[in-house]
Amino acid sequence: MEPTPSLSVRSASTTAEAVSPLDLALADQRAFDAWYEAMLPSVYGYLLHRCGRNAQTAEELTQETFVEAVRSRQTFRGSDTRPWLIGIARHRLIDHLRREGRRERTFLRIFARERPSVVWLGSDGQDADLAEALGRVPASQRAALILRYVDDLPVREVARLLSRNEGAVESLLSRGRERLRREYEVVAR
Repeated sequence: MEPTPSLSVRSASTTAEAVSPLDLALADQRAFDAWYEAMLPSVYGYLLHRCGRNAQTAEELTQETFVEAVRSRQTFRGSDTRPWLIGIARHRLIDHLRREGRRERTFLRIFARERPSVVWLGSDGQDADLAEALGRVPASQRAALILRYVDDLPVREVARLLSRNEGAVESLLSRGRERLRREYEVVAR
């Protein structure tokens, strides 16, 4: 991935503001490669665990995260890009879950007799059973459950990220927990 030619790096001599690590990384291909290699495990790991260990989905969302980071580099403030990248990854995941929910609803309308299943790739045992059960939970409930209980975000933040009010999120969480409980009992048998 080549940095865009229009990128201008602020010089320390022309401004009192320090040059951010992101500006430095995007100004030079070797620096970008080093930054990318350093950040990749964190972003990919974050997404992989929230995608039910579906490597293909995690890879696609990781790629989207880095593309978005380069596009929106002017919004970066600070010295550590890792939390900023994880925030972008979280938004890519939410968008993915929304798209998946729309697709599931479309399939449900077309094939009303049988609900489509979501394939999750994971390890054997309880983690795989939980991932499979979570894959059977509707996407909107799954998104709320992941953001609240995996990412440990407060309900207010989950509501903001999902563009819903807090009451709607509480309802999603309640229904999602119940659905996950039922699906886990089926899968774990």
